[in-house]
Amino acid sequence: MPAIQDHPLRYQLANELHARPFPVTDAPCTVVFLAVMHPEDGADRDRGADRDHLLNLLDRHGVPHPSPEATHYSGQVGRHLLKWESHTEFVTYTAFSRGVSGRPFDPADFAVFPEDWLANMPGQRVTSAMVRVVPRPDTAEIKATIEDWFVPESLAIAHVLDDAIIAAGDFRIDPAGHMRFAMFVTPGTGRRRIGRVIQRLCEIETYKAMSMLGFAQVRALGPAISRLDTRLTGVMSQMVADDSQAEELLPDLLATSTELETISARNSFRFGATGAYEAIVNQRIEALREERFEGRQSFADFMMRRYEPAMRTVKATERRLQALSDRAIRAGELLRTRVDVERSAQNQELLESMDRRADLALRLQHTVEGLSVVAISYYAVSLAAYLLFPVSALAGVSKGMLTAMVTLPVVLGVWWAVRSVRRRIEGPHR
Repeated sequence: MPAIQDHPLRYQLANELHARPFPVTDAPCTVVFLAVMHPEDGADRDRGADRDHLLNLLDRHGVPHPSPEATHYSGQVGRHLLKWESHTEFVTYTAFSRGVSGRPFDPADFAVFPEDWLANMPGQRVTSAMVRVVPRPDTAEIKATIEDWFVPESLAIAHVLDDAIIAAGDFRIDPAGHMRFAMFVTPGTGRRRIGRVIQRLCEIETYKAMSMLGFAQVRALGPAISRLDTRLTGVMSQMVADDSQAEELLPDLLATSTELETISARNSFRFGATGAYEAIVNQRIEALREERFEGRQSFADFMMRRYEPAMRTVKATERRLQALSDRAIRAGELLRTRVDVERSAQNQELLESMDRRADLALRLQHTVEGLSVVAISYYAVSLAAYLLFPVSALAGVSKGMLTAMVTLPVVLGVWWAVRSVRRRIEGPHR
């Protein structure tokens, strides 16, 4: 049987689905997480610089390098298990270590990333977090612990994955500059399940931070969009004025449309990315399968109150910008219609003027024709009279009477001849 020819990307695409497995860890453990993004254009960043920065960290511990094309890495770095992932706009570092420090969320736990290495990152920190994973105590102790570790007003806490774990966090940056999350693990919970919850918490925080970049961007765009809205409304108001001129309105309309299209083009990627990140945040929260802890707000409740309004603002701004672009297009079409109507009226006036001029020319032609008949007849009568003068004596008619007798036939003959010539000339065009 002949061998089946595989698509050149078949194995690469199939393996991609298994390239980023969930971490596997026990309780107690400490997790430190870091997400780094290029400040200008993360999607078009130099990915080689990201890889070189990872290799710098691995070389400090004498750890083998990943393949040059790798977009993810997992390996032991000292006493930590390091996980590195390269995403569309950012890279993430996650370090796992066994046990927990005596001081909850001790900044010293972040020392897995050396200070000089952090200072030379090819990008800026989007977010960083510390996750403290401990065995689950009784409910009273959990309540006392979370009141000590987190801000009660913004605390989100819930039973997740069928009460296997209680996860908590307040989404506030602590004095050391990190987010804090706590996980209280029920005895007997599998290592993979613990790893899945850790990764989902880190992803919720990361994609929340990335989507909030879109919110910050639309807030910065607000004054410019309002200014363009007012300007476009003013142009359209002038269009209905009787004394407005299209050539005066066109530059303002073109400038407004151009600026709107420029804003849309520059922000289309961020709008799309924000929507995608928001969807991931909601999916990750849904995957936690939350149940309320002692009637407190869950992660879904927190996002509904604090996060979704920001995302609705982004979507509203995107719709407003699109509506302004559509209004500008319609205004351009109306202005073009107005110019066409005005041009048609001008052309009609021009045609009417040409008709009047043609009528005047025709009247002048008829006048000239009549004068020509008179002039030609005058000379023709004179010639005819000279020819007939010798006959007048024989006929007994005076010269005046003879001239009067030939005048009418000569005039009629000249008139008929001129008319015949004009008809022959005008005949093909009538």
